[in-house]
Amino acid sequence: MPNTPGHPTWLAEAVIYQIYPQSFADSNGDGIGDLPGVTSHLDYLRDLGVNTLWFSPLFVSPFRDAGYDVADYTAVDPRYGTEADLGDLVAAARTRGMRVMLDLVAGHTSDQHPWFGAAADDPSDDRFIWSDSAVPPGPDWAPSPGARPGHYLPNFYSFQPALNFGYARPHPDEPWRQSVDAAGPRLNRAALREIMAYWFDRGIAGFRVDMAASLVKDDPGLTATSALWRDLRDWLDDAYPDRVLLSEWGDPKRSVPAGLHADFFLHFVGRPLLSLWGNAQGSHSADWPSGPCYFAPEGDGSMREFLDAWHEADTAIDGRGFVALPTANHDFSRLTCGTRTRSMVAPAFAFQLTWPSLPVIYYGDEIGMRYLPGLPDVEGSQLGSEARQGSRTPMQWDDSPNAGFTEAPSDRQYLPLDPDPGRPTVAGQLADPDSLLHQVRALIALRASRPELGTGGSVEVLNDGYPFVCVRGDTYLIVVNPSGRTARYPLDGFRTTKELLVRGIESGSGGELLAAPFSYGIFELAVR
Repeated sequence: MPNTPGHPTWLAEAVIYQIYPQSFADSNGDGIGDLPGVTSHLDYLRDLGVNTLWFSPLFVSPFRDAGYDVADYTAVDPRYGTEADLGDLVAAARTRGMRVMLDLVAGHTSDQHPWFGAAADDPSDDRFIWSDSAVPPGPDWAPSPGARPGHYLPNFYSFQPALNFGYARPHPDEPWRQSVDAAGPRLNRAALREIMAYWFDRGIAGFRVDMAASLVKDDPGLTATSALWRDLRDWLDDAYPDRVLLSEWGDPKRSVPAGLHADFFLHFVGRPLLSLWGNAQGSHSADWPSGPCYFAPEGDGSMREFLDAWHEADTAIDGRGFVALPTANHDFSRLTCGTRTRSMVAPAFAFQLTWPSLPVIYYGDEIGMRYLPGLPDVEGSQLGSEARQGSRTPMQWDDSPNAGFTEAPSDRQYLPLDPDPGRPTVAGQLADPDSLLHQVRALIALRASRPELGTGGSVEVLNDGYPFVCVRGDTYLIVVNPSGRTARYPLDGFRTTKELLVRGIESGSGGELLAAPFSYGIFELAVR
């Protein structure tokens, strides 16, 4: 497939589905999801309409941070299966028109990685960031566990030693602050290429890059970090031009021009995503910006923060890549959370799947699985006040024991299931033509059949209050009301000719649209 100047053509049409592998489907009864389990449900994902599957980390790990502590970048952890299982999944997905992406933890390893074990005994090894001083340079440094004296710098938890990609501002009095061109940083940049190539050669379509902005330390303006990714992108375009990098950076206006193909708006970077559906009723940190969100029954939010950030990013990107817009993720609350119940979230999908960004659906959101509070801390999921485990519960497939996720007893399951007897299931929603699942499937199909609703179509916002109203490609009118109140919008100068997908939107007197609570509509317009 030919590429555009900025990205592989297939990426523009991607509808991404994030799979948290330990919670999706367990094939062997050990209580933890695995690759054969996912493979057994590929027909469901194909029928949903998604075409790109992104897996949270699958690599060998001690799982003190749910796999974001990698002990071997080129081996599948046995709890998920084998490399052959992954190869079978990739091949089976390909026959169904789907690509597979993996998660690359680029900035740190586990303290169980052989690289770190070697560095902890060898003062000449600069793959990680070390100070030989008996006194730690700062409060975040951890003592050496080996024969090497001194301390090392972790990225987050102490068991996640930071890989050395150098410092943007070296200092002779602090010898651990090596230049980005020193031997250790060069070795790690080469290792990133080797890891990517290993999996690209096995059919992987790309990586979501964990904490992509964190590699070079003390980097004002992230200039050196951007240069690192630009260099990697040049290599990628030459060696693997149809592969992609989706970054966890949170600033698309900077990251995509730096060389990443796409970047998320993130819950912990500014307000763009929080202003849409961050209702602070699930996994939430007091350090995050506060304020009402637009997609909430109270109807007190505004689209303006998101729209301003999106337009700024879109202008900076200038066709070279995309903003990725997730429904949720393994660190952030699901759409169905707190006072925003399952019956209220369809308008969020209607917006996400008709906006010119890359839609990313978190597993289970398409059936309205809820954020579940009060769960135990499993594999580092409790991060301060952020109870991330509430978004990581097992997929709910049917009404059989354990919702069809596993045959293991409850005390062996990765996390508890939603105990609500009325919890949604795939089987139940497939049997209900009015279900959220069928609405999401219809929205994805509509996006696929009308390019103007995808990443390439123009967008004109007509109203950023309630209801939200925009026009895509001069052809389609989008109306979304996620509040609990009826909202009105005058159709001055517009005439709709066809209802494509409409839930709760009616024509009122005087040529206005009446948007019932939690409604949406996609209409074809007459020539303006």
